[in-house]
Amino acid sequence: MKSLCVFCGSSPGNRPAYASLAARTGELIAQRGLTLIYGGGRVGLMGVLADAALAAGGKVVGVIPQMLIDREVGHAGLSQLHVVRTMSERKLLMGDLADGFLALPGGIGTMDELFEAWTWTQLDLHRKPCALLNQDGYYDPLLAFLDRSVEEGFLQPRYRAALLVAADVEIALDRLAAES
Repeated sequence: MKSLCVFCGSSPGNRPAYASLAARTGELIAQRGLTLIYGGGRVGLMGVLADAALAAGGKVVGVIPQMLIDREVGHAGLSQLHVVRTMSERKLLMGDLADGFLALPGGIGTMDELFEAWTWTQLDLHRKPCALLNQDGYYDPLLAFLDRSVEEGFLQPRYRAALLVAADVEIALDRLAAES
């Protein structure tokens, strides 16, 4: 694996632990020599993640729609910033640039991005690993829903198993590397 796409909140969340997790993730990605691919924002966990990777000497590539540049949320200090027209183009380009995907805490935008990348796996459009970082049980309700989807016959067990889950960022990165 040479590049990792990270999805995370454009808000910082209500707990300082989220920003600490984003910073640690960015730092570890840089230390492992991976290129960080992300949504190109300078705000929230996205900004913390990118700043930490840059501070650790990493290469950071952002992909952001013009409408968000117009709202002045784009990060100006990245290694590379791709400006696209739509959110759909953003997801496609991030998917093309990345060798794997990792979701940190976030909201519906984070879920949209993760679920699309994971759906691409299910549809056999790529074979790139997808992981969810479930620090402090943030995603426990989502994982319960996914398990219920399997129980009710809406999600095949093999596709549920394709979503890697870890509570620790180092373990998540190790598992993503092993699966790529």
